[in-house]
Amino acid sequence: MGKQTPLRTTFFLPDGREVALETGKLAMQADGSALVRMGNTMLLCTVVSARQAKPDQPFFPLSVDYQEKFAAAGRIPGNFFRREARLSDYEVLISRLVDRALRPLFPEGYMNETQVIINLISADKDVMPDALAGLACSTAIAVSDIPVEALFSEVRVARIDGKFVINPNRSELERADMDFIVAATKRDITMVEGEANECQEHELIEALKVAHEAIRVQIEAQERLAEMVGEKALKKRPLPEIIENEDLKTLVEKHCKEPLYALARSASDKVTRRTRFEEIKEHLVQNLLTEFGEEFVAQWTGVIDRYYEKLKKEVIRDVILSEGIRLDGRRNNEIRPIWCEVDYLPSAHGSAIFTRGETQSLTSLTLGTKEDQALVDNALDPHDDNFILHYNFPPFSTGEVKQLRGPGRREIGHANLAGRSIRKVMPPDYPYTVRLVSDILESNGSSSMATVCASSLALMDGGVPIRAAVAGIAMGCIVDDKGRYCILSDILGDEDALGDMDFKVTGTAKGITGTQMDIKIAGMPYELLEEALAQAKEGRLYILNEMAKVISEPRPDLKPHAPRMMEFRIDRDYIGAVIGPGGKIIQDIQRQSRTTITIEEDDIGGIVSIFGPDKNALEMAYEKIMDIVFVPEVGQTYEGVVERVEDYGAFVKFRGKSGLLHVSEMSYQRVPNVADLYKVGDKVKVKLIENDPKTGRMRLSVKALQPRPEGTPERSSGPRGGGGSRSGGGNHRGGRRH
Repeated sequence: MGKQTPLRTTFFLPDGREVALETGKLAMQADGSALVRMGNTMLLCTVVSARQAKPDQPFFPLSVDYQEKFAAAGRIPGNFFRREARLSDYEVLISRLVDRALRPLFPEGYMNETQVIINLISADKDVMPDALAGLACSTAIAVSDIPVEALFSEVRVARIDGKFVINPNRSELERADMDFIVAATKRDITMVEGEANECQEHELIEALKVAHEAIRVQIEAQERLAEMVGEKALKKRPLPEIIENEDLKTLVEKHCKEPLYALARSASDKVTRRTRFEEIKEHLVQNLLTEFGEEFVAQWTGVIDRYYEKLKKEVIRDVILSEGIRLDGRRNNEIRPIWCEVDYLPSAHGSAIFTRGETQSLTSLTLGTKEDQALVDNALDPHDDNFILHYNFPPFSTGEVKQLRGPGRREIGHANLAGRSIRKVMPPDYPYTVRLVSDILESNGSSSMATVCASSLALMDGGVPIRAAVAGIAMGCIVDDKGRYCILSDILGDEDALGDMDFKVTGTAKGITGTQMDIKIAGMPYELLEEALAQAKEGRLYILNEMAKVISEPRPDLKPHAPRMMEFRIDRDYIGAVIGPGGKIIQDIQRQSRTTITIEEDDIGGIVSIFGPDKNALEMAYEKIMDIVFVPEVGQTYEGVVERVEDYGAFVKFRGKSGLLHVSEMSYQRVPNVADLYKVGDKVKVKLIENDPKTGRMRLSVKALQPRPEGTPERSSGPRGGGGSRSGGGNHRGGRRH
């Protein structure tokens, strides 16, 4: 069998860079496989879907995994096994971006187990692969026989130097003040996630329009490739038959419609609603058992469940659209009651409780050293991160019993959204490692937005000088085929499930810092989206105002029990002296002062960071280092201690240095015996009269500090003009203290 010749098509980004789509050469046993190449970056995507669904499959089992091969970047993994292991948080986030865009595009009733695997197999250091993952996924499906309602693609749109750029290079992205990943079909925007430096709502809409135009070009390229493949790609496998029973549907409506309408209008709480929904369904099943028997109910159980859930959704949507009544009785733009508290945890470095309705986050702040930074071992961008936000969602927060496991994809995604929103207001070059932990204690609607609010409060409580408070709000939208629509502020969990669009917006009073949108219906006009963003802004400002009633700006200082940090510079020549042979000197300083000391070398010299439990510990370590890097100045006076006595003079130690106080410099009178005047351990004030930088020898004088007796001939003590400025090595004390 000869070498495979792939089918290939290309398109160009708005700035002229070429992107190639290929199929027919790699992974040919998958239902669909595609290679996307841009520069030296290559992504291989495969998709396999079972020919049949499992019997009575109640949900669509779709899995999407994005993984970067370290060989793609010429690296070996840094873990113990030196091989790719579980997905990193970054890979999970990219997997989620693709999953959220792809999942709604499968036809109703398609329950065949489907797996999408996207591998980065070659990397260009300046081409970011995350924006190409969605394109690779949709292309693999386009050349397969797997049915989807529409092809899609994803792009990154960033505003750099005032202009929107599609899929910018990594080096360009550093200058961006807006950065969003956008997914769309030819017709509609379907997913948005990203961050901004307090952008305005209309600027976000403009970015989406630019992204959508680029995505349409990419979908046309997928269609060209599918036509080249031919029948396999153009003739999709038949959809499974959806079993219908109109008589049964009528019975479900007969027994459930009125009770569901009554419940939808009852303004009940979450537990009451959940209990009542279960009771209505149980009543339906009992009536069907009485009328038709157990065999009939067993045969049609799946259909009964489907009809009931569909009717429940239709009823709640109709009540909201026609009567303006939400499940908990609020108006469409009304925010649930909010209460906040800070300084709740006495031992944490900062803490806050944020409660909105039946959603509650308890967030703690911990300040650490550079050694506490998180190691991010990605294939393309390994680095240390000094800002960490973790999100925990225990089962009791929703009144459930489940096994406690590590964070899942949802927790990682929520933490990322909250973290990128807060990161935008963090002070630049903050010397501490910051860790925020949000523990969700109650959940009924947007615990990620509660995390944003609680994290902002905890940072201000801990004295971290953030630029402004940040709040977040979850929005929903319901649209029907009659043209009716309703935009909902601060949605409940039930409203999230029944809506046509849900999106979360975070920001300060000035503008947006983060957003996450999922649009589930076709034909969502930009005008409606703009109206929804305007309503979200009103809600965000209201929440910020409620937060400000508790704390409106960062405390002027850290908590008394919070660790302290100091940073200052030393000359490069002294780095080795501070560290000592084998690290002996710096370890000794750390042990005596109970501090942690790190030294980083840059182009200018060394940056010393001291991290200690209190101010006294910091000062002790600082003084010891200053003694090492201290440069004595001729003409300055120092307090010293006699460390050795000889016939010709005494050796005096001062500020970590040692100099000779010669017998001739002890007094204007003759000193017959040095030992009669000085003993080891005596304190003495001396003046430096000579410092030879080549030999390191220093001459000291006490006589120079005494008034010269009348009639004593004037004689120079050391080189003329030896008196220097009184800065005393102050060039080392220009550090920052926190």
